[in-house]
Amino acid sequence: MSAPDVEDGIRPGRTVTERRLHPVTPLRRAWAPVAVLAGWAVHDPNQAQEQLTRLTTAWLLAGLAVLVTAAALYGFLSWWFTHFAVTDSELRIRTGLLFRRTAHIRLERIQAVDVTRPLLARVAGVAKLRIDVIGTDKKDELAFLSERDARALRAELLARAAGFAPETAHEVGEAPQRQLMQVPARDLVVSLLLSGATWGSLVAALVVPTVLWLTTHSAWTVLATGLPLIGAAGARSTGRFLAEYDWTVAESPDGLRIDHGLLDRAHETVPPGRVQTVRIVEPLLWRRRNWVRVELDVAGSSNTLLVPVAPRAVAESVIARVLPGVDVPRSVHRPPRRAWRCLPLWWRGHGVAVSGAVLASRHGLLCRSLSLVPHAKVQSVRLTQGPWERLWRLADAHVDTGASKTVTVRLRDAQEAAELLRAQAERSRTGRKDAPPDRWMA
Repeated sequence: MSAPDVEDGIRPGRTVTERRLHPVTPLRRAWAPVAVLAGWAVHDPNQAQEQLTRLTTAWLLAGLAVLVTAAALYGFLSWWFTHFAVTDSELRIRTGLLFRRTAHIRLERIQAVDVTRPLLARVAGVAKLRIDVIGTDKKDELAFLSERDARALRAELLARAAGFAPETAHEVGEAPQRQLMQVPARDLVVSLLLSGATWGSLVAALVVPTVLWLTTHSAWTVLATGLPLIGAAGARSTGRFLAEYDWTVAESPDGLRIDHGLLDRAHETVPPGRVQTVRIVEPLLWRRRNWVRVELDVAGSSNTLLVPVAPRAVAESVIARVLPGVDVPRSVHRPPRRAWRCLPLWWRGHGVAVSGAVLASRHGLLCRSLSLVPHAKVQSVRLTQGPWERLWRLADAHVDTGASKTVTVRLRDAQEAAELLRAQAERSRTGRKDAPPDRWMA
C-alpha cells in the first residue's frame, strides 16, 4: 500500500469503495440552470420581457428544449462526479463538476448525524443525511440516499465515532432507544393558541387595518395591509405546528433522539456532553397548565429545541437525561430592592441560583426564562457596570459558554456580583476536572 493511502486513513490490505448518491439526486440538482435564468430575469425584468417578446413560438420551444437538456445534463453530471467513502479514520465526500471539492470529516469529530426526509423525498423513498462536526458551523450533507442506506450509514458513522473497529462498525446497527416523551397534537395546538406571539400577530392584524381605515378610508389600503398581516400570523403558527408535530424524544446510547414533523420528517440527535445551556421557557398563558418549553445551546450544532411543550415534571425528567445529576432550582434570589431604579417593574423577573452542578439565571416577567449552565461548560466570566448601575452599587455578571452564547445575571449587588464571579471561576475549573469525557455510547 502506498504512503498516500496510509495518510488518507486506509489501512494496508483494506479496500475502500467509493459510493454514489441515490439515482433520484439529479432531479434535485437539475434546477441550478433554471435558477440562474430566473435570477437573471428577476435582476433585469425589463430586458427579460423585451427578449421574450422578440422570440417566436419556434424559438421559445427550442430554447425550452435546450434549457431542459442543460438542466438534465447538469443534474446528471453533478451526481456522477459526487462520491463518498468511509475510511478507517474519516468520511470523505468528493463533489464538484468544474471545481472539485473534497471534504475530509474525521470520524472522532462527528457529534451528530441527522436524517431528514422532506415531503417529496418521502414520496420517492429517499432521505438526506446531515452531519454535525465539532468546530464547524456548517453541516456537510449527503442528499439523497435511500432511507435504508441513510439509516445504515448513520448507524455505521455513530459506531465508528464511538470507537468501534471498522470491521465491526457496519454490523453494530442502530443503537436501541427508549421513548421518554411524546407531545400530543392537541397540546401542541393549545400551546400555539396560548402563545403570546400568536395573539400579538392577530392583534396587529386587527388593529393596523382598523387604524388605516379610520385615517384613509381606502379599502385597498386596508386589504393590502391586513391580508399580509393575517397571513403572517397564520403562517407562523402553522409553520410551528407542521415542524413540531408528533415531537418524540427518546434516549439511546448515542444521545437523545428527536423525531418530528408532519410533512417533512426529521430525525435529530442531541449529542452527549455537548449541551452548553438549557433554557426552560414559561409563557404567561401556559402557567395555569404548568407547561414549559425547553431550548438548548449545543456547541457546533443548530439543534436548539428539546421539548416544544410539556408539563414541567415531564420536561424536567428529560432535562435530567441531558444534564445528569442536575436538579432544576425551585426558587431564585431576586436582585436587591433598589434595582427598580435601573429597571422599573421588570426587575422582579430577574434572579439567580447556584447549585453544585449548574448556575441558574432567570429573566422575564410575562414570559419567564430560566437558563441552566453546567459549571464545566463555562468558558469565561465577566462583570459589567453602567454609570447608572454604579450609582446604585449594582452590576451584571456574564457567563460565556462553549456555544458562543452568554448567560447574564442582571442587577446584582456589586459586591455580590464580584464574589459570584470569583466563585464561578473556581467552580468552572473544578467542574471541568470532574466532568466525564464527551464520548459516544459511553
